[in-house]
Amino acid sequence: MKEVDNFYLKQEEPNRSCLMALREIILSQDKNITHVLKYGMPFFCYKGKMFCYLWIHKKYQQPYLGIVEGKSIEHPDLIIEKRSRMKIMLFDPTKDLPLETIEMILTTLMKLYKVV
Repeated sequence: MKEVDNFYLKQEEPNRSCLMALREIILSQDKNITHVLKYGMPFFCYKGKMFCYLWIHKKYQQPYLGIVEGKSIEHPDLIIEKRSRMKIMLFDPTKDLPLETIEMILTTLMKLYKVV
């Protein structure tokens, strides 16, 4: 078992299932997306560049998808909070994930990485 897998196993339900589903959604988007543990968080890299990550929001105790280059993407579901570069998308782990929205944001992000 990889060290990154331990992150998911340590989470309590329903956050664990939500995070694991998000992991599968992200990894299924492109064969160039890799999954590593950085800074104690599950990070996803696209062609070797930090792409996005998963974490639990301290205030809301909800899982979220962090978008590394979030400042370059406009979407009403992305929140910047007090970050200058990254934006996040919060999820209620008791509800279905907005699959189409997640895939659209990730596709937009991959296009941005292909340009840079």
